[in-house]
Amino acid sequence: MNDFLIILIKTCVIYGGLIGAAALMTLAERKFSAWMQLRYGPNRVGPWGLLQPLADGVKFIFKEELCPDGANPWIFRLAPILSAVPAMLTVAVIPFAGDVTLFGVDCGNLSITDLDIGTLFLVAIGGLSVYGVILGGWASNSKYSLLGGLRASAQMISYELSLIMIILCIVAMTGSLDLRAITESQNTGNPLSWNVFSQPLAFVIFVIATFAETNRHPFDFAECEPELVAGFHTEYSSMKFALFFLGEYCAMIVMACLTTTLFLGGYSVPFWEDAPWFIELGSFCAKAGFFAFLFIWVRWTLPRFRFDQLMHLGWKVFLPLALANLLVTGAVISLA
Repeated sequence: MNDFLIILIKTCVIYGGLIGAAALMTLAERKFSAWMQLRYGPNRVGPWGLLQPLADGVKFIFKEELCPDGANPWIFRLAPILSAVPAMLTVAVIPFAGDVTLFGVDCGNLSITDLDIGTLFLVAIGGLSVYGVILGGWASNSKYSLLGGLRASAQMISYELSLIMIILCIVAMTGSLDLRAITESQNTGNPLSWNVFSQPLAFVIFVIATFAETNRHPFDFAECEPELVAGFHTEYSSMKFALFFLGEYCAMIVMACLTTTLFLGGYSVPFWEDAPWFIELGSFCAKAGFFAFLFIWVRWTLPRFRFDQLMHLGWKVFLPLALANLLVTGAVISLA
């Protein structure tokens, strides 16, 4: 019973933190964009606008739900769930800290579960979110939504290949598919043991590919307001739209956490190998927070690519580079 309660509490804390971080990301996006454009941003609901995400959530709950004429009602309702749930499930294998001791009770590692095939689970479950985008675009019975869904599916499939190649490089170096084992291999107290220094090309490709995987600027062709109104979720309103929105921000946070785990040592603290768990958690959140901020910074800084440039970059630049990087990594490991 005690073990069950510990797992239940950790699950509630981690998923509550994920949903809370996604809500705060919506506020941060509006605040940072306002500061970059010399505006105030949200500042009416709560001090400094901190309650604005709560107000947005209440608004979505009470808005009218619409289903377009000619739409497939079952798939139309199912698509937002298929888009949001995989992004939330993948956080289950992310290790946020080492062994946690609270009030004299050993709570185990700060992650919901440690799977021997954690990276495989993450890639497999994370890849399911593309079905929600495709089905949402098709079921809406709108040409804008259909084009957005087709663009998103082509984009996510194209860049997922490069992501998998890069993850294979890290797995080959570590010798394990377990994300905690990947973290511990970098947790030596020396920041130079982080994979970002041994795999700089892989790090650059991975970070850029995460923008395409999450449909974020400058690769937001699934929405692309000047051409497609709002893309695959043009016809959605109320909580269905909120689920698409929530899934996007949860995917951003998970990708930031995954980048931290694979390349920046995860919860490892520079020059402190056996740090307390709360210091490790703070280190992890600081690193992941930087990549989350990067998603916002890039959106309000860079212009959008053309779609042909996006596909050219994915298939003719990133895929060959990722494959060559994998071959070189394998050669170095075999010769070492």
